[in-house]
Amino acid sequence: MSAFTDSLRLGVARLASRRLYIFAMAVVPLLTTVFFVSLMHSGLPLRTPVGIVDNDLSPSSRKVTRMLNAEELLDIRYHYDSFEEAMAAVRTGESFGFFLIPENFERDAVAGKNPSLSLFTNMSFFVPGTLSFKGFKTGAVLTSGSLAQTKLTAVGMTDRATQAMLQPVVVDTNAIGNPWTNYNYYLTNSFMPALLQFMILLLTVFTITEEIKTGRSVEWLRTADGSILRALAGKLLPQTLVWLLTGMAMLGMLFGFFDFPLNCSIWTMAGAMALMVVASQAMGVFMASILPNPRLGLSLAALTGILTFSVAAFSFPVASMYGSLAIFSYILPVRYYFLIYVNQALNGLPVYYSRYFFAALIAFPLVASTLLWRLRKACLKPVYVP
Repeated sequence: MSAFTDSLRLGVARLASRRLYIFAMAVVPLLTTVFFVSLMHSGLPLRTPVGIVDNDLSPSSRKVTRMLNAEELLDIRYHYDSFEEAMAAVRTGESFGFFLIPENFERDAVAGKNPSLSLFTNMSFFVPGTLSFKGFKTGAVLTSGSLAQTKLTAVGMTDRATQAMLQPVVVDTNAIGNPWTNYNYYLTNSFMPALLQFMILLLTVFTITEEIKTGRSVEWLRTADGSILRALAGKLLPQTLVWLLTGMAMLGMLFGFFDFPLNCSIWTMAGAMALMVVASQAMGVFMASILPNPRLGLSLAALTGILTFSVAAFSFPVASMYGSLAIFSYILPVRYYFLIYVNQALNGLPVYYSRYFFAALIAFPLVASTLLWRLRKACLKPVYVP
Protein backbone atom coordinates (compact mmCIF):
# COMPACT_ATOMS: atom_id res chain seq x y z
CA MET A 1 0.00 0.00 0.00
CA SER A 2 2.91 2.34 0.69
CA ALA A 3 4.29 1.77 -2.82
CA PHE A 4 0.86 2.29 -4.35
CA THR A 5 0.37 5.49 -2.34
CA ASP A 6 3.74 6.82 -3.49
CA SER A 7 2.93 5.92 -7.07
CA LEU A 8 -0.48 7.59 -6.81
CA ARG A 9 1.07 10.71 -5.33
CA LEU A 10 3.53 10.82 -8.22
CA GLY A 11 0.69 10.40 -10.73
CA VAL A 12 -1.22 13.33 -9.20
CA ALA A 13 1.92 15.47 -9.28
CA ARG A 14 2.53 14.67 -12.93
CA LEU A 15 -1.12 15.47 -13.79
CA ALA A 16 -1.02 18.77 -11.92
CA SER A 17 2.32 19.79 -13.43
CA ARG A 18 0.72 21.09 -16.64
CA ARG A 19 -2.53 22.99 -16.97
CA LEU A 20 -2.66 21.73 -20.55
CA TYR A 21 -3.68 18.31 -19.22
CA ILE A 22 -6.84 19.62 -17.57
CA PHE A 23 -7.59 21.78 -20.61
CA ALA A 24 -7.37 18.77 -22.93
CA MET A 25 -9.22 16.43 -20.56
CA ALA A 26 -12.14 18.64 -19.55
CA VAL A 27 -12.40 21.94 -21.40
CA VAL A 28 -11.97 20.64 -24.96
CA PRO A 29 -14.55 17.79 -24.76
CA LEU A 30 -17.18 19.87 -22.97
CA LEU A 31 -16.83 22.93 -25.20
CA THR A 32 -16.95 20.70 -28.28
CA THR A 33 -20.13 19.07 -26.96
CA VAL A 34 -21.79 22.46 -26.58
CA PHE A 35 -20.61 23.42 -30.07
CA PHE A 36 -22.01 20.28 -31.72
CA VAL A 37 -25.35 20.44 -29.91
CA SER A 38 -25.74 24.12 -30.74
CA LEU A 39 -24.77 23.54 -34.37
CA MET A 40 -27.40 20.79 -34.77
CA HIS A 41 -30.03 22.24 -32.43
CA SER A 42 -32.72 22.14 -35.13
CA GLY A 43 -32.08 18.43 -35.69
CA LEU A 44 -31.87 18.81 -39.47
CA PRO A 45 -30.64 21.70 -41.62
CA LEU A 46 -33.71 23.29 -43.15
CA ARG A 47 -34.59 26.05 -45.61
CA THR A 48 -31.67 25.74 -48.02
CA PRO A 49 -31.30 29.01 -49.98
CA VAL A 50 -31.99 28.30 -53.66
CA GLY A 51 -33.27 30.15 -56.72
CA ILE A 52 -35.80 29.73 -59.49
CA VAL A 53 -35.89 30.62 -63.16
CA ASP A 54 -39.48 31.14 -64.33
CA ASN A 55 -39.46 31.53 -68.10
CA ASP A 56 -43.24 31.09 -68.37
CA LEU A 57 -44.61 33.62 -65.86
CA SER A 58 -48.04 31.99 -65.98
CA PRO A 59 -50.48 31.21 -63.15
CA SER A 60 -49.35 27.57 -63.28
CA SER A 61 -45.65 28.46 -63.00
CA ARG A 62 -46.36 30.80 -60.08
CA LYS A 63 -48.25 27.95 -58.42
CA VAL A 64 -45.17 25.75 -58.84
CA THR A 65 -43.04 28.48 -57.24
CA ARG A 66 -45.39 28.72 -54.26
CA MET A 67 -45.40 24.93 -53.92
CA LEU A 68 -41.61 24.81 -53.88
CA ASN A 69 -41.36 27.60 -51.34
CA ALA A 70 -43.77 25.70 -49.10
CA GLU A 71 -41.27 22.83 -48.90
CA GLU A 72 -39.58 22.81 -45.48
CA LEU A 73 -36.20 22.06 -47.08
CA LEU A 74 -36.23 24.97 -49.54
CA ASP A 75 -36.05 28.73 -49.33
CA ILE A 76 -36.76 30.27 -52.76
CA ARG A 77 -34.66 33.32 -52.00
CA TYR A 78 -33.60 34.29 -55.52
CA HIS A 79 -35.54 34.82 -58.76
CA TYR A 80 -33.28 34.78 -61.81
CA ASP A 81 -34.07 36.02 -65.30
CA SER A 82 -32.06 33.42 -67.23
CA PHE A 83 -30.32 30.08 -66.96
CA GLU A 84 -26.89 31.73 -67.30
CA GLU A 85 -27.55 34.10 -64.40
CA ALA A 86 -28.75 31.24 -62.15
CA MET A 87 -25.77 29.05 -63.04
CA ALA A 88 -23.35 31.89 -62.29
CA ALA A 89 -24.99 32.32 -58.86
CA VAL A 90 -24.53 28.63 -58.11
CA ARG A 91 -20.88 28.71 -59.15
CA THR A 92 -20.17 31.69 -56.94
CA GLY A 93 -21.93 30.08 -53.96
CA GLU A 94 -24.79 32.57 -53.79
CA SER A 95 -27.31 29.71 -53.93
CA PHE A 96 -27.09 25.94 -53.70
CA GLY A 97 -29.26 25.25 -56.73
CA PHE A 98 -32.13 26.45 -58.85
CA PHE A 99 -35.36 25.18 -60.44
CA LEU A 100 -36.01 25.90 -64.12
CA ILE A 101 -39.55 26.29 -65.48
CA PRO A 102 -39.45 26.38 -69.32
CA GLU A 103 -41.28 28.71 -71.65
CA ASN A 104 -44.87 27.81 -72.55
CA PHE A 105 -45.04 25.50 -69.54
CA GLU A 106 -48.75 26.08 -68.89
CA ARG A 107 -49.73 25.89 -72.58
CA ASP A 108 -47.81 22.65 -73.16
CA ALA A 109 -49.16 21.11 -69.96
CA VAL A 110 -52.75 21.85 -70.92
CA ALA A 111 -52.13 20.53 -74.44
CA GLY A 112 -50.69 17.29 -73.07
CA LYS A 113 -47.20 17.82 -74.50
CA ASN A 114 -45.40 16.80 -71.27
CA PRO A 115 -43.18 19.85 -70.59
CA SER A 116 -39.90 19.24 -68.78
CA LEU A 117 -39.03 20.77 -65.41
CA SER A 118 -35.28 20.98 -64.75
CA LEU A 119 -33.49 21.16 -61.43
CA PHE A 120 -29.84 21.96 -60.72
CA THR A 121 -28.06 21.45 -57.40
CA ASN A 122 -24.49 22.06 -56.26
CA MET A 123 -23.30 18.71 -54.89
CA SER A 124 -19.91 20.15 -53.95
CA PHE A 125 -21.68 20.98 -50.68
CA PHE A 126 -23.13 17.57 -49.88
CA VAL A 127 -25.71 18.36 -47.19
CA PRO A 128 -27.33 21.49 -48.71
CA GLY A 129 -26.99 19.97 -52.19
CA THR A 130 -28.78 16.80 -51.10
CA LEU A 131 -31.49 18.70 -49.25
CA SER A 132 -32.15 21.02 -52.18
CA PHE A 133 -32.28 18.04 -54.56
CA LYS A 134 -34.80 16.31 -52.30
CA GLY A 135 -36.95 19.45 -52.10
CA PHE A 136 -36.82 20.07 -55.86
CA LYS A 137 -37.61 16.42 -56.58
CA THR A 138 -40.61 16.47 -54.25
CA GLY A 139 -41.86 19.67 -55.87
CA ALA A 140 -41.48 18.23 -59.38
CA VAL A 141 -43.36 15.06 -58.45
CA LEU A 142 -46.19 17.02 -56.82
CA THR A 143 -46.43 19.29 -59.87
CA SER A 144 -46.59 16.29 -62.18
CA GLY A 145 -49.27 14.69 -60.04
CA SER A 146 -51.27 17.91 -59.92
CA LEU A 147 -51.22 18.24 -63.72
CA ALA A 148 -52.17 14.59 -64.19
CA GLN A 149 -55.04 14.97 -61.74
CA THR A 150 -56.30 18.03 -63.61
CA LYS A 151 -56.25 16.14 -66.93
CA LEU A 152 -58.01 13.08 -65.52
CA THR A 153 -60.65 15.18 -63.80
CA ALA A 154 -61.25 17.05 -67.07
CA VAL A 155 -62.11 13.80 -68.88
CA GLY A 156 -64.68 12.87 -66.24
CA MET A 157 -62.83 10.74 -63.64
CA THR A 158 -63.79 11.17 -60.00
CA ASP A 159 -61.31 12.46 -57.44
CA ARG A 160 -61.24 9.06 -55.71
CA ALA A 161 -60.45 7.20 -58.93
CA THR A 162 -57.83 9.79 -59.82
CA GLN A 163 -56.18 9.43 -56.41
CA ALA A 164 -56.12 5.64 -56.74
CA MET A 165 -54.50 5.88 -60.17
CA LEU A 166 -51.86 8.43 -59.17
CA GLN A 167 -50.99 6.76 -55.85
CA PRO A 168 -52.06 3.10 -55.94
CA VAL A 169 -49.89 2.22 -52.94
CA VAL A 170 -49.71 4.43 -49.85
CA VAL A 171 -46.40 4.12 -48.00
CA ASP A 172 -46.57 4.32 -44.21
CA THR A 173 -43.09 5.27 -42.95
CA ASN A 174 -42.11 4.59 -39.35
CA ALA A 175 -38.60 5.66 -38.31
CA ILE A 176 -37.64 3.23 -35.53
CA GLY A 177 -35.39 4.52 -32.76
CA ASN A 178 -35.32 8.10 -34.02
CA PRO A 179 -38.83 8.97 -35.23
CA TRP A 180 -37.92 12.67 -35.15
CA THR A 181 -35.19 12.01 -37.79
CA ASN A 182 -33.07 14.29 -35.66
CA TYR A 183 -29.44 14.31 -36.78
CA ASN A 184 -28.40 15.68 -33.41
CA TYR A 185 -29.45 12.53 -31.56
CA TYR A 186 -27.28 10.42 -33.83
CA LEU A 187 -24.28 12.57 -34.74
CA THR A 188 -23.57 14.15 -31.36
CA ASN A 189 -23.80 10.83 -29.54
CA SER A 190 -21.32 9.30 -31.98
CA PHE A 191 -18.86 12.13 -32.54
CA MET A 192 -18.52 13.23 -28.92
CA PRO A 193 -17.63 9.80 -27.45
CA ALA A 194 -15.25 9.36 -30.40
CA LEU A 195 -13.60 12.67 -29.56
CA LEU A 196 -13.38 11.66 -25.90
CA GLN A 197 -11.74 8.36 -26.86
CA PHE A 198 -9.33 10.27 -29.13
CA MET A 199 -8.23 12.55 -26.29
CA ILE A 200 -7.88 9.62 -23.87
CA LEU A 201 -5.65 7.72 -26.30
CA LEU A 202 -3.41 10.75 -26.84
CA LEU A 203 -3.07 11.65 -23.16
CA THR A 204 -2.52 8.06 -22.03
CA VAL A 205 0.17 7.35 -24.60
CA PHE A 206 1.85 10.71 -23.99
CA THR A 207 2.01 10.49 -20.20
CA ILE A 208 3.48 6.96 -20.34
CA THR A 209 6.00 7.48 -23.14
CA GLU A 210 7.08 10.81 -21.66
CA GLU A 211 8.51 8.92 -18.68
CA ILE A 212 10.62 6.86 -21.10
CA LYS A 213 11.65 9.87 -23.18
CA THR A 214 12.89 11.86 -20.17
CA GLY A 215 14.54 8.84 -18.55
CA ARG A 216 12.30 9.06 -15.44
CA SER A 217 10.74 5.66 -16.08
CA VAL A 218 13.28 3.90 -13.83
CA GLU A 219 12.39 6.18 -10.93
CA TRP A 220 8.71 5.75 -11.78
CA LEU A 221 9.01 1.97 -11.47
CA ARG A 222 11.14 2.23 -8.33
CA THR A 223 8.42 4.35 -6.70
CA ALA A 224 5.95 1.53 -7.42
CA ASP A 225 8.35 -1.05 -5.93
CA GLY A 226 9.14 -2.44 -9.41
CA SER A 227 5.54 -3.31 -10.31
CA ILE A 228 4.45 -1.96 -13.70
CA LEU A 229 0.82 -2.66 -12.81
CA ARG A 230 1.09 -0.58 -9.63
CA ALA A 231 2.94 2.15 -11.51
CA LEU A 232 0.23 2.36 -14.18
CA ALA A 233 -2.51 2.34 -11.56
CA GLY A 234 -0.89 5.25 -9.74
CA LYS A 235 -0.43 7.24 -12.94
CA LEU A 236 -3.75 6.52 -14.63
CA LEU A 237 -6.20 6.55 -11.71
CA PRO A 238 -6.08 10.37 -11.29
CA GLN A 239 -6.61 10.68 -15.03
CA THR A 240 -9.46 8.16 -14.88
CA LEU A 241 -11.19 10.30 -12.27
CA VAL A 242 -10.95 13.41 -14.46
CA TRP A 243 -12.09 11.51 -17.55
CA LEU A 244 -15.05 10.08 -15.65
CA LEU A 245 -16.10 13.51 -14.44
CA THR A 246 -15.86 14.81 -18.00
CA GLY A 247 -17.84 11.86 -19.37
CA MET A 248 -20.57 12.23 -16.75
CA ALA A 249 -20.76 15.96 -17.45
CA MET A 250 -21.24 15.17 -21.15
CA LEU A 251 -24.05 12.75 -20.31
CA GLY A 252 -25.65 15.32 -18.03
CA MET A 253 -25.54 17.94 -20.78
CA LEU A 254 -26.97 15.63 -23.44
CA PHE A 255 -29.65 13.77 -21.49
CA GLY A 256 -30.38 16.38 -18.85
CA PHE A 257 -29.90 19.90 -20.13
CA PHE A 258 -30.48 19.27 -23.87
CA ASP A 259 -33.15 16.61 -23.28
CA PHE A 260 -31.85 13.89 -25.61
CA PRO A 261 -34.04 10.74 -25.68
CA LEU A 262 -33.23 8.36 -22.82
CA ASN A 263 -35.34 5.21 -22.77
CA CYS A 264 -33.27 3.47 -20.10
CA SER A 265 -31.82 4.24 -16.69
CA ILE A 266 -29.19 6.98 -16.66
CA TRP A 267 -27.03 4.60 -14.65
CA THR A 268 -26.87 2.25 -17.63
CA MET A 269 -25.36 4.96 -19.81
CA ALA A 270 -23.13 6.11 -16.96
CA GLY A 271 -21.81 2.56 -16.60
CA ALA A 272 -21.22 2.35 -20.36
CA MET A 273 -19.36 5.66 -20.27
CA ALA A 274 -17.19 4.53 -17.36
CA LEU A 275 -16.32 1.28 -19.13
CA MET A 276 -15.51 3.15 -22.34
CA VAL A 277 -13.14 5.47 -20.48
CA VAL A 278 -11.28 2.55 -18.87
CA ALA A 279 -11.24 0.62 -22.16
CA SER A 280 -9.82 3.63 -24.01
CA GLN A 281 -7.09 4.01 -21.39
CA ALA A 282 -6.31 0.31 -21.72
CA MET A 283 -6.03 0.74 -25.47
CA GLY A 284 -3.63 3.63 -24.89
CA VAL A 285 -1.51 1.42 -22.61
CA PHE A 286 -1.53 -1.26 -25.30
CA MET A 287 -0.27 1.24 -27.88
CA ALA A 288 2.43 2.54 -25.54
CA SER A 289 3.53 -1.05 -24.92
CA ILE A 290 3.81 -1.76 -28.64
CA LEU A 291 5.59 1.52 -29.44
CA PRO A 292 7.21 2.92 -26.25
CA ASN A 293 8.30 6.04 -28.10
CA PRO A 294 6.44 9.38 -27.94
CA ARG A 295 6.66 10.12 -31.64
CA LEU A 296 5.62 6.66 -32.83
CA GLY A 297 3.13 6.00 -30.04
CA LEU A 298 1.35 9.34 -30.50
CA SER A 299 1.28 8.83 -34.27
CA LEU A 300 -0.46 5.49 -33.79
CA ALA A 301 -2.92 6.97 -31.28
CA ALA A 302 -3.67 9.95 -33.54
CA LEU A 303 -4.17 7.73 -36.60
CA THR A 304 -6.50 5.43 -34.67
CA GLY A 305 -8.45 8.34 -33.22
CA ILE A 306 -8.94 10.06 -36.57
CA LEU A 307 -9.98 6.86 -38.36
CA THR A 308 -12.46 6.11 -35.59
CA PHE A 309 -15.02 8.50 -37.11
CA SER A 310 -15.21 6.38 -40.27
CA VAL A 311 -14.01 2.91 -39.25
CA ALA A 312 -16.39 2.76 -36.28
CA ALA A 313 -19.25 2.94 -38.82
CA PHE A 314 -20.50 6.39 -37.82
CA SER A 315 -20.37 7.58 -41.42
CA PHE A 316 -20.34 4.26 -43.31
CA PRO A 317 -22.04 0.97 -42.32
CA VAL A 318 -19.86 -1.98 -41.31
CA ALA A 319 -21.88 -4.35 -43.50
CA SER A 320 -20.84 -2.40 -46.60
CA MET A 321 -17.14 -2.26 -45.73
CA TYR A 322 -14.50 -4.60 -47.08
CA GLY A 323 -13.88 -7.39 -44.58
CA SER A 324 -10.26 -6.37 -44.09
CA LEU A 325 -11.44 -2.91 -42.98
CA ALA A 326 -14.63 -3.87 -41.15
CA ILE A 327 -12.67 -5.93 -38.64
CA PHE A 328 -11.02 -2.76 -37.30
CA SER A 329 -14.39 -1.42 -36.17
CA TYR A 330 -14.50 -4.14 -33.51
CA ILE A 331 -11.23 -3.07 -31.84
CA LEU A 332 -12.49 0.42 -30.97
CA PRO A 333 -14.11 0.97 -27.54
CA VAL A 334 -16.36 3.76 -28.77
CA ARG A 335 -18.00 1.36 -31.24
CA TYR A 336 -19.38 -0.74 -28.38
CA TYR A 337 -20.41 2.35 -26.42
CA PHE A 338 -22.43 3.60 -29.39
CA LEU A 339 -24.12 0.22 -29.84
CA ILE A 340 -25.09 0.32 -26.16
CA TYR A 341 -26.47 3.84 -26.66
CA VAL A 342 -28.60 2.70 -29.61
CA ASN A 343 -29.92 -0.38 -27.80
CA GLN A 344 -30.55 1.26 -24.44
CA ALA A 345 -31.12 5.01 -24.81
CA LEU A 346 -32.82 5.04 -28.22
CA ASN A 347 -34.58 1.67 -28.46
CA GLY A 348 -35.10 1.05 -24.74
CA LEU A 349 -34.15 -2.63 -24.92
CA PRO A 350 -33.33 -4.63 -21.76
CA VAL A 351 -29.66 -4.56 -20.75
CA TYR A 352 -29.53 -8.28 -21.56
CA TYR A 353 -29.39 -7.49 -25.27
CA SER A 354 -26.26 -5.37 -24.77
CA ARG A 355 -24.37 -7.87 -22.65
CA TYR A 356 -21.83 -8.66 -25.36
CA PHE A 357 -21.02 -4.97 -25.81
CA PHE A 358 -20.44 -4.51 -22.07
CA ALA A 359 -18.28 -7.66 -22.06
CA ALA A 360 -16.23 -6.32 -24.98
CA LEU A 361 -15.46 -3.11 -23.08
CA ILE A 362 -14.40 -5.13 -20.04
CA ALA A 363 -12.08 -7.21 -22.25
CA PHE A 364 -9.90 -4.24 -23.28
CA PRO A 365 -7.96 -4.00 -19.96
CA LEU A 366 -7.45 -7.77 -20.01
CA VAL A 367 -5.96 -7.64 -23.50
CA ALA A 368 -3.73 -4.69 -22.61
CA SER A 369 -2.32 -6.56 -19.59
CA THR A 370 -0.75 -9.16 -21.89
CA LEU A 371 1.90 -6.66 -23.04
CA LEU A 372 2.77 -5.07 -19.69
CA TRP A 373 6.00 -7.08 -19.59
CA ARG A 374 7.15 -5.28 -22.74
CA LEU A 375 6.31 -1.88 -21.26
CA ARG A 376 8.17 -2.75 -18.05
CA LYS A 377 11.22 -3.76 -20.06
CA ALA A 378 11.15 -0.44 -21.93
CA CYS A 379 10.83 1.47 -18.66
CA LEU A 380 13.79 -0.33 -17.04
CA LYS A 381 16.03 0.45 -20.03
CA PRO A 382 14.69 3.71 -21.46
CA VAL A 383 15.96 4.40 -24.95
CA TYR A 384 14.65 7.47 -26.75
CA VAL A 385 15.08 7.64 -30.51
CA PRO A 386 14.20 11.17 -31.77
